[in-house]
Amino acid sequence: MDNNDILIRLRYALDIKDTDMMEIFKLGGITVTKEELQRMLAKPENNGNIDQEGQLAADDDMKKCDNYMFESFLNGLIIFKRGKQEAKPGQSEKQAFMIKDNKAVNNVFLKKVKIALALTGEDMLEILKDAGVNLSNSELSAVLRREGQRNYKECGDRYVRKFLKGLAIRYRNK
Repeated sequence: MDNNDILIRLRYALDIKDTDMMEIFKLGGITVTKEELQRMLAKPENNGNIDQEGQLAADDDMKKCDNYMFESFLNGLIIFKRGKQEAKPGQSEKQAFMIKDNKAVNNVFLKKVKIALALTGEDMLEILKDAGVNLSNSELSAVLRREGQRNYKECGDRYVRKFLKGLAIRYRNK
C-alpha cells in the first residue's frame, strides 16, 4: 500500500473533512492547499503503469504523498486528536520522524494511530478482530516495537488494510 492509499482509507474510516485534513497537515508542519489535498486523495486511474517498487504509478495530476509528508500528517493527527504535548523541563525533544524507509511505514502508521486515538492493545486487537484478523497480543506487541529491538516484526500491508477496515467498522457505525 502506498501512503496516498492509506491516507484515503484513514480519512474514510475516521470521517475526516477536507478542512480538518488541511488543519492536521498544518499541525504536522506542512501547509497543503485544498487543490493539493484533492489531488492527493484522488483515486489513481488503473492504467496498468507500475513503478520500480511494484506500486501502481501515480497519474500526472495526482500528488504523491511521500514519507515525510505522511508522517507529518500522522504527527498532526496526534495533535489534532489529543492536543499539543508540552515538553517537561529537562526532557529532551522526542524524535518526531520515525520513517526511515518504505519498510517502516506500516509499523509507524499503526503506532501513531494508536496514540492519536488513545487505543489500548486490546482495542487494536478488537478492531483487527472486527475486520476478520485474529492476532495474538505478542504478535501485535512485536509490530508496535521500535525498529531494531530484538522482537521487532515488520508489519505487512494486509494488517494495515484490515486495521483500516476495522476502524471504518468501529468509527463509521457509531
